[in-house]
Amino acid sequence: MALPKPIGKQREVVCLPATGHHVVLGTAGSGKTTMAIARARYLTNSLLPDVGRTLIVTYNKALMNYIRSFGSEIPGDVDVRNYHHFARGYLKSIGKLPDRCIIDTRLREQFIKQAIEDVKEGYDDLPFFRRPLKFFLDEIQWLNGRNIESVARYNEVTRTGRASAQMNRVLRPIMWEILERYRELRAGRGKLYDMDDIAAAVSASLDQDTRPRMYKHVIIDEGQDLSLEMIRSLTKAVPEDGSITFFGDVAQRIYGHGRGMSWREAGLQTRQVWRFEQNYRNTRNIANLAVAVSEMSYFLGGQDMIAPIVSAADGPKPTLVHFSDREKERELVGTVVAQRHRAQRVAVLLRTHEKIREIRTYLPDEAIQLNEEGANWLAGNGAYFGTYHSAKGLEFDLVILPFLSGSEIPSLEDIEADEVDEIFAEDGRLLYVGITRAKTSLVLTYTGDVTELLPTDEALYSRISR
Repeated sequence: MALPKPIGKQREVVCLPATGHHVVLGTAGSGKTTMAIARARYLTNSLLPDVGRTLIVTYNKALMNYIRSFGSEIPGDVDVRNYHHFARGYLKSIGKLPDRCIIDTRLREQFIKQAIEDVKEGYDDLPFFRRPLKFFLDEIQWLNGRNIESVARYNEVTRTGRASAQMNRVLRPIMWEILERYRELRAGRGKLYDMDDIAAAVSASLDQDTRPRMYKHVIIDEGQDLSLEMIRSLTKAVPEDGSITFFGDVAQRIYGHGRGMSWREAGLQTRQVWRFEQNYRNTRNIANLAVAVSEMSYFLGGQDMIAPIVSAADGPKPTLVHFSDREKERELVGTVVAQRHRAQRVAVLLRTHEKIREIRTYLPDEAIQLNEEGANWLAGNGAYFGTYHSAKGLEFDLVILPFLSGSEIPSLEDIEADEVDEIFAEDGRLLYVGITRAKTSLVLTYTGDVTELLPTDEALYSRISR
């Protein structure tokens, strides 16, 4: 797999100084991953000063595996990890990662449920305790992601994002009790960390670690999905004469970690933010739909949002297919994949793992799930499937986005009225990610009524009813 050479302004970014902190923001399809790999090659070029061992770090495994698939294009002095792989490796190297000390998702949810019940006993009946479990899971993730260390600090910070309306300062001490009780239950089972607060342990350990750093340079790809504390810990993982290069796109922020983040809060001391608007991936018609989604009132792009310059490349309009029967929708998805995957790289992207299970039996047996360690990106054409999340940073000739009915997305189950806007924004970003994975062809399907997340402009689509 040949690595495309950066052009023009991209080359300037690749050749930024090998010291200091650098932030590069781009729109979908602007070549951020290509630049990240080229940047790594530059920083390990033995003919240049300030070279050193380099880490490329991502959030999800699928993008990590994709970058690794470039094989010989990745120099020997470059490691490619997802954040949690890096974190576990570092903690193990300093003796702070005993066997089975990270709690799994199922047990984490069980302990948080128990913590809610335990704390509830000390209060009169409060509506707060009747909120869905996901509310508490998200709030604990937010607290861990920012490494909020005390209830006093919790009361000081401005709470942004989905829970801002509910987490007024009267309720925050109660939420803090739930967090502390959860940690007690976890510790009692010998679990030191979960996947959200492991970054705080890495960060604190690096503060005390006087050993030479393993990496001189760190490159963060698709960094918008890392939490503040993850980014802070990475800035501490390089020496003073090293560098941090952050590549990201706020329009694709889908994990909720970085909402309201400032570069200084994240530990990035940068004088300039490089911005790339040109979309090199998507054809004009696919890019037009992505732009229209990003301009929807729910999208909440923020000050770092980059409006893409639409590609000049021609191609068919996205096909929007309506079904009256759900089984016919599933069957058509399977048929299209079967017909196209030997001649193209085809991906079916879905909202949740539950939807993956629903569609899996309709896909070819050889279809590869995106988060599989053994995904062979060198194979070229083929069938892939996974969540929108797992497709970050990847691209396919044809993308199929099933189940886009209004009852499916946005997911408003167990949601309070004052959370609706935030849910629309979260799921709208997911849809944006899915759309922008398609290079030349895009098929969107739904049964019944179509989701409100899609623009209503008929000129954006070729419509079919089955």
